[in-house]
Amino acid sequence: MAKKKSMPEAAAEPTAPVKKTTARKKVGPRQAGPRQAAPVDETTAVAVPSPDVAQPQQLTGMPVEVYSRFSDFDIYLFRSGKHSRLYEKFGSHVTEFGGVTGTYFAVWAPSARAVSVVGNFNGWDRKSHYLHVRWDSSGIWEGFIPHVGVGEVYKYCVTGPNGRVFEKGDPYAHRWEVPPKTASIVWDTWYEWKDAEWMRSRSRHNALNRPISVYEVHLGSWRRDPSNPKRLLSYQEIGDALVPYVKEMGFTHVEFMPVMQFPYEPSWGYQITGYFAPSSRFGTAQEFMQLIERLHAENIGVYLDWVPSHFPNDAHGLYMFDGSHLYEHPDMRKGYHPDWKSYIFNYGRNEVRSFLLSNAMFWLDRFHADGLRVDAVASMLYLDYSRNHGEWEPNVFGGRENLEAISLFKELNELIYKEFPDIQTVAEESTAFPGVSRPVFAGGLGFGMKWMMGWMNDTLRYFARDPMHRRWHQDELTFSTVYAFTENFMLPFSHDEVVYGKKALVGKMPGDEWQRFANLRLMYTYMFTHPGTKLLFMGGEFGQTSEWKFNGSLDWHLLDYAPHKGVNECMKALNALYRTETALFEKSFSPDGFEWIDTSDRENSIVTYARKGNQEGDVLLIVLNMTPIPRQDYRIGVPQAGTWTEIFNSDRREFYGSGLVNAEPLQSEAEKWHGRPDSIRLTVPPLGAVVLKAQR
Repeated sequence: MAKKKSMPEAAAEPTAPVKKTTARKKVGPRQAGPRQAAPVDETTAVAVPSPDVAQPQQLTGMPVEVYSRFSDFDIYLFRSGKHSRLYEKFGSHVTEFGGVTGTYFAVWAPSARAVSVVGNFNGWDRKSHYLHVRWDSSGIWEGFIPHVGVGEVYKYCVTGPNGRVFEKGDPYAHRWEVPPKTASIVWDTWYEWKDAEWMRSRSRHNALNRPISVYEVHLGSWRRDPSNPKRLLSYQEIGDALVPYVKEMGFTHVEFMPVMQFPYEPSWGYQITGYFAPSSRFGTAQEFMQLIERLHAENIGVYLDWVPSHFPNDAHGLYMFDGSHLYEHPDMRKGYHPDWKSYIFNYGRNEVRSFLLSNAMFWLDRFHADGLRVDAVASMLYLDYSRNHGEWEPNVFGGRENLEAISLFKELNELIYKEFPDIQTVAEESTAFPGVSRPVFAGGLGFGMKWMMGWMNDTLRYFARDPMHRRWHQDELTFSTVYAFTENFMLPFSHDEVVYGKKALVGKMPGDEWQRFANLRLMYTYMFTHPGTKLLFMGGEFGQTSEWKFNGSLDWHLLDYAPHKGVNECMKALNALYRTETALFEKSFSPDGFEWIDTSDRENSIVTYARKGNQEGDVLLIVLNMTPIPRQDYRIGVPQAGTWTEIFNSDRREFYGSGLVNAEPLQSEAEKWHGRPDSIRLTVPPLGAVVLKAQR
């Protein structure tokens, strides 16, 4: 993750603004979604007698009934860091108690002197609806408030240990007001899913020996209303355009940049205040579920960005929630992120671990997400990440590894893969930390895949070079295979590579317009034929020429121009090639599926390699020409004798190429070349890639 902008830093002990009744409008009945009213929650709850201590209930004249959804076992799991379904307990839940429909509220605030619920229903009166603190020292405040239902706006009024009062949003809320408003809304995640067929077959689509081509999307800027570019599209409107487009392009998965509730748009969603709710900017939880369901109906998987690494200091958020360092680590050497001016979760506090475990499970359980891409893993693994000497404290063994974060990752992945064995977790991890995508039982962190950041950096550096100079830098292209099979790697060209002055991908390419687009098609072919799964940020598939802007739409009009239309058609063809040719995915993470043919032709800057599938003779031959000079009758050694047919050429005219192709099948000759007994001669196009298939 790049350095995301954050809200201006608040005071160390912020005070919540005073609310006026006239400043709020009550949210009315649900206007959209698969149903008009939420069913009454049928979860068995237990009314518990008041403990033998003074109760805040004695301070109010309006009743908050003593009521709980927590069992003793829930409390044990929560306090031991093992509870993974806290979204069924904490937050606001419409239910029936004593023959009356109302809402149960529960919040964790162990350092608070008192906690009350404020909203339109009580005129934002801080003293009218105090919650009860549990008798078991868990720090949980809870209670049932009659006649409060779905759509009610509310906050928790928390009196801290020093008497200061804070108004906080609900950490477990399923809906929030649209920013800049900051209150939570009583809501639920009830939805009648219609994706049973996808869920039954998901293991086939999501397996590591299947093609995984991910289209990374930022919901706020993928597309906007052409008649009003400032207006964000709704989940439904986005789905109307996104689902058929992704299907047409041939991507197998979509990855949404953080959809969780976030207050500050320039953070791109990476500074979250509502971990259990999709962003209200685009609609409700049910409308986001429908978007996922529509993608599933077209056999398109959905990965979600998940951010357990840090959170902002917004006054209504997690920071100093009960007047103490509750969610963040109290030692700022471990609790404050200097790059992002944000706060780091206390991974050693059991209740915080339960919060994070439950949040990951929430999106997989309630939203049918097919995977989580975990952001900024490196920042969590190392205590000295972005810190100078003297600004960090070694672990108990004197090392720099964050042992608490490491144990959390292991526990998280074991839990997720036990409950949802057909999903994937993907680590954005940029260091050489060993075993990120290896099983926990083998000493790894347990992720399904890891971003191959080294490949991305080397590849972009190489392709930015003038073709005349590439002969001296072939190692930048070939070095990745030295470590390509040490992890289950995903090859990313993500949002981080097209911001902050880095230029768009096509803008990094050298030469005139034709050469820049030829280089881009060549680089994409190298990506799709290199071992590993794939990820491409939106806009890259048609050669977006400007850097990504979070507050505006992609430049879709560029598709009216031949160079951009050509790249778009090339990407469709590459996705089709990747999905249909088993040699490109069956052994993506095994050295048995890859073989260098030749890397020694530095003078011509041509490299040749083979990809292999499970079946004998399932072989593809890839030839890359890194210069604008075409090569006729270029001889290469082949892995096996026989006929070779060109199945892809990045220089095809429909791709805005020169049309230099091998139209006829190529018959091998018994002439030794590149250490092999047989060879073929072919035409290699300028700044072009050729993929040949052995005929069986």
